[in-house]
Amino acid sequence: MSIYLTGLLWVGGAAVVAAVMAYLIRKYGELEGRSANNESAGQVFTIVGGLHAVLVAFVLIALFDAVTQAGDASYREADGLVAATWASDSLSPEIGAKVRDLSRDYAVTVIDDEWPGMTAGTSFESAGWSQLDELRRVVAEAPTTDEWQVDRKVEAANQLWQVYQARQERLDAAGGGVSSVVWFVLIAGSVLAVCLPLLFGGARIRTHVLIVATLAATITLLLYATYQLQNPFGGGAGVSPAAFEAAVERFG
Repeated sequence: MSIYLTGLLWVGGAAVVAAVMAYLIRKYGELEGRSANNESAGQVFTIVGGLHAVLVAFVLIALFDAVTQAGDASYREADGLVAATWASDSLSPEIGAKVRDLSRDYAVTVIDDEWPGMTAGTSFESAGWSQLDELRRVVAEAPTTDEWQVDRKVEAANQLWQVYQARQERLDAAGGGVSSVVWFVLIAGSVLAVCLPLLFGGARIRTHVLIVATLAATITLLLYATYQLQNPFGGGAGVSPAAFEAAVERFG
């Protein structure tokens, strides 16, 4: 099912439930003194709603940044792999060919073995680390005959170090997400923020029902966005392995 359709179902469902609750409470609840609750309940709602809005905004901003950083890290990793291969071509035809083959195998491993697990948010096993170690070993043991080759060898080693750092960032991002404690606070705060307006009184029941339904729909929309963005490689974020696919094409 499309994430947009799923989101509409969640948002619409929350709005309907909140609207029904608001209608039943206004229709069959105690009317005496309800309008007098507006001032006191409104003050509490301002505090609870404000704190909840700050928390949701902080979590969403952090998740947006995490998605951007995950995408940038994947491109740094793939670009570093290509740069290390180009630098190794200057060492010798044999070393250049071997590094190119190892780099291609590493990129294919990331695409075929690692990315599906990161998208699903599950643990996975791959030969990525061992392939990267083999790349480092080949470059480190490559013979040099002049200063130009020494410079190219240092450049290849530096690029592989950047690949290592970017790979670690990518794996850390795949294993991240919103903790259960934060989810508890988000959901509990959302329930409180929606329930408090049920205590309000007013002359028109339709207006009250619409206000509560709109508030519930908005909060549910933000929670759904949080859920979709908690895994940068899956859900609505969906960082793709396009950088590594382009690298494989460059390797030939």
